[in-house]
This record gives sequence, C-alpha cells and structure tokens, in this order.
Amino acid sequence: MQETMNKKRILVVDDERDLVDSIKTELEENEYEVLTAYDGHEGLEKARKESPDLMILDLMLPKMDGHTVCGLLKRDARYAKMPILMFTAKAHEDDRRLAQEAGADAYLTKPFNPQSLMDWIRNLLRSC
Repeated sequence: MQETMNKKRILVVDDERDLVDSIKTELEENEYEVLTAYDGHEGLEKARKESPDLMILDLMLPKMDGHTVCGLLKRDARYAKMPILMFTAKAHEDDRRLAQEAGADAYLTKPFNPQSLMDWIRNLLRSC
C-alpha cells in the first residue's frame, strides 16, 4: 500500500481504447499509477475528483473537447499547476496555438514514439 502512495498518478484521457491500454501499460511498466477516461466530460470529472500529478489529454474527444477540458482545469486555481500534455493527431500550427492558449504545458502528436512520451512526462513532472 505504501508503494502506491509514492507513485505519481497520471490521468490518460482518450477515446481510442486500444491506445489508452497501450499507454497505460507503458506507464505502469515505468512505475506510474494510471487513471483512465474515455471522453472529455469523464476526464474533467476524474481530474477534479482524483487530482492526478499529470494529465495526458486528447484534443478530439466525445462530449467535451480537449481544449475545453484543459481550459476549465487551468482556470481553476486547484488544478492550474497540474501539467497537461496534449496528445493528438492534429499537427497543424493552429491546433498547437489553441492548445497553448487553453493552457497545455506540452503538445505531442500521434503517432508517437513511446520513449518521447516518457521523456515529456518525466520533464513535466520534474518541473511541477
């Protein structure tokens, strides 16, 4: 039980269940505790309830898009410092700008290199 208390908690929000499963496996192999959500509304509620150390958030989600989720969390003092890594297939500069304006701390495009994802996570967790 004590071991779980020291693990960093990461919330993965994406509607592609296979992708969520593969990211979850990778994170757990790297000693992170993983929470999951499959739409924007569920992701926002889990973030508020569970207060993870970091969120990996897709942009294109059912019920509420990633920009909205990110903006709502970043404008709330309780969650503003939680790093949010936007994770999306949208690679246009406008999408990056919108993510930045919403408060995203990093932006990673799909398909992704698992090592690159782990590097981003480590850097974001170190900086918070």
